[in-house]
Amino acid sequence: MRHRVLVGSAALILSIAATPLAFAATAPVAATASEDARLTAFLDAEFAQEVKQRPQLATRLGVKDGQDKLDDISDAAAMKQLQWRRDSVARMKKAFDRARLSPAAQANFDIWALELDRAELSYRNRGFQPPFYSFLYSVHSQLPNFLISTHTVNDAADMKAYVARLRAIPGVLDTAIARSRQSDAAGIHAPRFQIERVIAGSRSIVTGAPFGDGPDSPLWSDIKAKGAKLVSTGKATQAEVDAMLAEARTALLAIRPAYDRVIAWAEADLPAAPSGRVGAVSLPGGADWYAAALKLATTTNLTPEQVHQTGLKEVARIEAEQDALARQAGFKDREAFYAERARLFPTAPWTDASRAEYLRIANESIANTRKLLPKYFGELPAYRMEVIREPSFSEVAGGAAHAAGPSPDGVRPGRVYVHLLGTSEDPAAVYDLMCHEGIPGHVMQGDIQARQSSGPKFRKAYGYVAFGEGWGLYSEALCKEMGAYPDLAADFMRLDAELFRAARLVVDTGIHAKGWTEQQANDYMIKTGRTPVDKARSEVRRYITLPGQATGYKIGMIKIMELRRKAEAALGSKFDLKSFHDLLIGSGSLPLDVLERRVDDWIAVNK
Repeated sequence: MRHRVLVGSAALILSIAATPLAFAATAPVAATASEDARLTAFLDAEFAQEVKQRPQLATRLGVKDGQDKLDDISDAAAMKQLQWRRDSVARMKKAFDRARLSPAAQANFDIWALELDRAELSYRNRGFQPPFYSFLYSVHSQLPNFLISTHTVNDAADMKAYVARLRAIPGVLDTAIARSRQSDAAGIHAPRFQIERVIAGSRSIVTGAPFGDGPDSPLWSDIKAKGAKLVSTGKATQAEVDAMLAEARTALLAIRPAYDRVIAWAEADLPAAPSGRVGAVSLPGGADWYAAALKLATTTNLTPEQVHQTGLKEVARIEAEQDALARQAGFKDREAFYAERARLFPTAPWTDASRAEYLRIANESIANTRKLLPKYFGELPAYRMEVIREPSFSEVAGGAAHAAGPSPDGVRPGRVYVHLLGTSEDPAAVYDLMCHEGIPGHVMQGDIQARQSSGPKFRKAYGYVAFGEGWGLYSEALCKEMGAYPDLAADFMRLDAELFRAARLVVDTGIHAKGWTEQQANDYMIKTGRTPVDKARSEVRRYITLPGQATGYKIGMIKIMELRRKAEAALGSKFDLKSFHDLLIGSGSLPLDVLERRVDDWIAVNK
C-alpha cells in the first residue's frame, strides 16, 4: 500500500539511468569552493528556466509564477523541454571542469548530466505511457487532484489563478486524447480495466452540483471551501468571493464537455482494450520499453531476470523470519499466526466509524514515532503532517496509500493519503504503514528535502523511486529498532509488508517480461504476497500500467541496508547511526550509484 507522489510529472519523478561515477582528485580548497559556488549558481539559473516551463512544478515548490497555468503535455512541449535540457547540459560541460569540483559538487554535476540520459530514454518511450494509461497518474484524475491537494488559496490572487486553471483543463484533456489516439494507432492500448476506470472517474468528477442535482462535485466543494476560508481569515470579502465563485461555476460547467469527450474516446477504445495478457511484453517493442522502465525506476542496470530472482530469494528469506517470529509468539508457524489474526480480526466492510478510528490511530502513530526520532536522527522534521482519506474521485478498494511532502514554506502540511473503500485489513498493519509513509519515511524525508538550504535548488525537487521508496521500506525496519511497534503482531505485519514488496519484484517482472496474465499475477499476490483480493487486484493493475515502478522499493532498501552494513563494518566503534541517517536523508533524493559514493566518502572521512 505504499508509493510516493513525488514532485513533477510521472516522467520526471521516476529516475535516471545510473552509470558508475568516479570522483576525480579535487583542486585546492579555495579554488574548489569557488567553482562549487559557481556551479550552484549556474544550476539554479538553469532550474529556474525549467520551472518556468512547468507551472505545476512551480506550484509544488511554492513559486507563484505561472500559477494560473497548467503543464503543457503536448509532444511539441516535450521536445522543447528535451532540447532545452540538451542545451543546458552542453552549456554546463563547456563552462565547468568537473575535476575542479568537490565530491558533493561533482555529484550535482553528474546528476544534472544524467538527467539528460533519463530524459532521452523517457522521450524515446513516450508512446508507451499516454496520459490516460497509468492507474496512478491518469490525467483525468491528476488535474482535479492537483487543484484540490496542491493549489493552495491564501488570497484573492490564488483564487483567481485556481479559476484560470479550471478554464485550462479542457485544453489539457483534449491534448491527452490526441496523444492517446497516437498510441492507439501504434498498437499501444490501455488495458480494459483502466479504460473503464477513466470512464467511471470522469463521470464522478462532473457529477453533482453545479453540473446537476445532488451533493457538490469534488472541485465545486473544494473551491467553495477555499473561498469560505478567505472570508473567515479576512483575506477577501464575501462579495468578492461570491464573484469569484460565479466565475468558477462558469469554468466548471465548461469542463463537462471536455470530460464528455474523454468518455467518448474511452468508450470507443473499449473494443480494442486488452485484458488477460496485458504486460509490456505483449506490446510492439514492449521488451525494450520494460528494460528502460526498470532502469528508470531502480537507477541500476539490473535485468528483468535478475530482479525476478532477487524477488524469489527475498520471499524465501522473509517467510523464514515470519516462521521464527510466529514460533516466538507460541504458534507452529506463520500460517498458524495468520490464521489466528484472521480469526481475531475478520475482514469487514469499512464504515464511517471504522474509518474515523483508523485515521485516529494512524495520526497518533505518526505523532508517537515523531517523539522517538532524536535518538536516531540529528536532522528532524519541522512541519505539520496529517493522515487523511483519499479524494472520492480517485479512491479505490484496496488502493495504495501514498504520501506528499509539505510545501517548502510549510503552508501545505505533509500528508499521507489512505484508501478506505472495500474491506478493512489487520489493524496491526497501520503502524508499519505510517512508518513508511509518514515518519521516518516519505513525509519526513520530503520535509527535510524541502528545507535544504545548501546546494542547488533542483535537488529539493528531483526524486528517484529507488531512493525514496527504498528509504520508506528501510524506515519500516528502522521503526522496529526505534521501538515504534507496540507488540509482536505489529512487527509480524512489518514482515508481512516486506514480503509484499518482495512479491512485487516477482510479479512486476512476471507480467512485463515473462508474459504472466493479470490473473496469474493476482494469484501470486494473494497466495505468496498474502494480499487481500481487493488490494491484490488494485496493486496488479498498478504494476501493469506503470512498469518497473514497484520494483524500486525492494531494490532501494537492499542497497541502503547494504550501505549501512558496509559503514558499520568499516568504522566499527566510530560508526554513528544518527550521522549516517542524516547523511542519507539530508542529501536529498539520489540515484543509488551517487548514494553509494556519498557513503564511501563519509566512511573515508570518519576513518
